[in-house]
Amino acid sequence: MKKITASLVALALFSGDAARFAAAQDYTRYSPEAQDREIAQIATSRLSVMVRMRDGVSLSTDIYMPKNVSGKLPVILWKTPYNEGKLKGGTMRYALESVKRGYIFIVQNERGRYFSEGKWEILGNPQTDGYDTLSWIAEQPWSNGKVGTLGCSSSAEWQLALAGLNHPAHAAMVPMASGAGIGKVGRFQEQGNWYTGGVPRNLFFVWLYGVDNPLRAQLPAIADEKMRARIRSYDDLDPAKPKVDWNKQIKHLPVDQLLSSLGEPAGTFEELIKRSPADPAWNKGGLYHEGMGWGVPALWFNSWYDVSIGPNLELFNHARAAGTDKEASNNQYAVVAPVPHCQFARLGPNTVVGERSMGDTSFDVDGAVYGWFDRWLKGDSKAFPSTTPKVRYYEMGANKWQNAGAWPPENVKPMRLYLRSGGRANSLYGDGRLASEAPAANEAADRYRYDPMNPTQTVGGGDCCNGGIVIPGAFDQRPVEARNDVLVYTSDPLPKPVSVAGFVDAVLKVSSNAKDTDFAVKLVDVAPDGTAWIIGDTIFRARYRNGYDKPEMLKSGEVVTIRPTPIATAIQFGAGHRIRVEVSSSNFPKFVRNLNTGGANESEKTGVIADNAVHHDSANQSYIELPVVR
Repeated sequence: MKKITASLVALALFSGDAARFAAAQDYTRYSPEAQDREIAQIATSRLSVMVRMRDGVSLSTDIYMPKNVSGKLPVILWKTPYNEGKLKGGTMRYALESVKRGYIFIVQNERGRYFSEGKWEILGNPQTDGYDTLSWIAEQPWSNGKVGTLGCSSSAEWQLALAGLNHPAHAAMVPMASGAGIGKVGRFQEQGNWYTGGVPRNLFFVWLYGVDNPLRAQLPAIADEKMRARIRSYDDLDPAKPKVDWNKQIKHLPVDQLLSSLGEPAGTFEELIKRSPADPAWNKGGLYHEGMGWGVPALWFNSWYDVSIGPNLELFNHARAAGTDKEASNNQYAVVAPVPHCQFARLGPNTVVGERSMGDTSFDVDGAVYGWFDRWLKGDSKAFPSTTPKVRYYEMGANKWQNAGAWPPENVKPMRLYLRSGGRANSLYGDGRLASEAPAANEAADRYRYDPMNPTQTVGGGDCCNGGIVIPGAFDQRPVEARNDVLVYTSDPLPKPVSVAGFVDAVLKVSSNAKDTDFAVKLVDVAPDGTAWIIGDTIFRARYRNGYDKPEMLKSGEVVTIRPTPIATAIQFGAGHRIRVEVSSSNFPKFVRNLNTGGANESEKTGVIADNAVHHDSANQSYIELPVVR
């Protein structure tokens, strides 16, 4: 997914309290030319080595080996769909640091990207190409047979399906922000972040415009390795597509012509937009699905304002329980930071996420990453002690790191808060409230009108890779809460802090006069001054309430149960703060609008207005359950 740019280059190398490494790792003060000179001084490089896969396709592979080091060495493998032909940014810094620490660092392009042969598909066939690459590395005379996989976003996602194959050379992995590599696991069936609760996310549409290139230019086969390296020094096969005003283009209808209306040739987008969340075709690509097993020790890095924190933590739990490989299941560790997607470099003394200060988030990401690899690739058990907490997570609000032996932490208990009102919870100025007492028998429902041509606007939350249409992070929700089509339920001020850590579940009793519509839920921390910080959000398409494989239209006025995808978070609602829940039927442009027709939503141009309701009487209770740390 999102390429690690120069502003994020310290992803693992310059975080937090790693001051003792600063002298060796502060590459930011070096010019690109100085970095080029340094990698040439410390590493022997082989560029554009074509590694043959089982079907005859060869992948372009760059190898950086420490100079003046004899014997067989461990390898760190970075696989990417991006243009890494010339080391720069985060990849250069990882290469420098890995080589200095005695590792061979390998960068490989996915098939169909740049100098790699074949046809590209998302994640680059990890179950075959990844496996074959590991086999090739293990057979080389310079390899000690142990390979660690590393990367953030796209460079992490391909690792997941590979871990299910348990290749004997795959000794350890560090997947960072890897949720787009997850198909279905546990309660999450998001198919690589294409969906949340059956609602397509717009981020992938924007991302595919920049990455997919179905009519790409290709060079003829060149057998000479040095000639390939020379050619790519002046022709990197990286097309510069026309710039797009995504804030305007994202409104285009029908959705399935979003890219073709720009003049783009048909490609991956047109293939995937036709699929439902339960389409069997999702099982044929590179996504990890829960039936695949798990065979590799992993150190997971995730973050609260990422696009897929829920699936990431669900997969962490699944990998711990997989059971087929005891060493792997017993050696799963997670770190969860309070930042957006792949922004671990921002961890430090004064971290601001969106508009909210998270305090001192310092964490030695670099020490953890290389300690982990030293343990599994070099056999140094002291580098990453087995006594390390299984989960280290940042508790927002309290603004401190916490340790736990599991996720959710072992000492959480559910606290149920009911959605209550006198039937006028519309907007911040309505009478909606959250209460621990269940509603009375005849409590009036809250009703609102949802117009897909005037959707509720996204303001912050977890997102990424979207061309700037959504800025992820903690932002004040009061401009959104002023709308009449947003229901707002708020608790009384808390007499003492309430710490929440785990999966937040919502149960809504709803009705509509439309055949299909969406219900969006948002969890908000209201400060004493009224600032309404977004903590997390989710959404669910009503037609999938009985299962993604059993779509069923609504009957006008019939009350049904909606269980949105859980929100994962760790937040302390401070004394004097209030807990708030918003309910609406859109969160755009983060999620595709439901046109309410009940038809093939993504191929339609015209929508209808829906009159929707949230019920909360004694027979139809709507509520949220918060995992409260006792």
